[in-house]
Amino acid sequence: MPPIVSIVGKSETGKTTLIQKLVKELKSRGYRVATIKHTPQDVAFDQPDKDSWRHIQAGSEATMISAKDRIALIKPVAKALTVDQIARYLGEDCDIILAEGFKESNIPKIEVHRKEIGAPLVSIRKRIAIVTDEPLTIKTRQFSTGDIKNLASLLEDGFIKPQQRRITLYVNNEPITLTAFPRQLIRNILLSMVASLKGVSRVKTLNIFLREEPD
Repeated sequence: MPPIVSIVGKSETGKTTLIQKLVKELKSRGYRVATIKHTPQDVAFDQPDKDSWRHIQAGSEATMISAKDRIALIKPVAKALTVDQIARYLGEDCDIILAEGFKESNIPKIEVHRKEIGAPLVSIRKRIAIVTDEPLTIKTRQFSTGDIKNLASLLEDGFIKPQQRRITLYVNNEPITLTAFPRQLIRNILLSMVASLKGVSRVKTLNIFLREEPD
């Protein structure tokens, strides 16, 4: 899975604006960026009597709306998903995922702080940096609100480049943590297997899905 970093902070601190600037800066460096927005409110993605709504009401596990320039996936879930579970629907074809919100999650976070809104958040796990409009007496690395290039470099050097080559493994829909040896072993086996197939050129990405009969 691509690395995920969440932008957190109190309301009206500029989280969305920061994400917009980071996306533009990282895209200018040639990276592919995806985003996830978390909202605690119920949001109507499909309206009653619309075709997509009728598909779901009929029992479809998921439905996708396709237009000439975009697609949208609608999938009912029994409970709120974690940011990692949501990220799976974005696929692997990006270099980093920037999330907005998910402050209770266990993923790395960049906090946005504004003096006029109040003190920074407390008890935030894995806060790697804080974007602030005033100096703070905390140990977390600080960036000014206009220092987008250095903040993007933090993401590039700390998250994107180390994950340029990666293997993601799920067994029964659960992510499996791979240490260096099994990761390299799986990579070598897969590349050797694919290299023996006719019509296969240089491998940049490889997707395999296996489904066994249920018990």
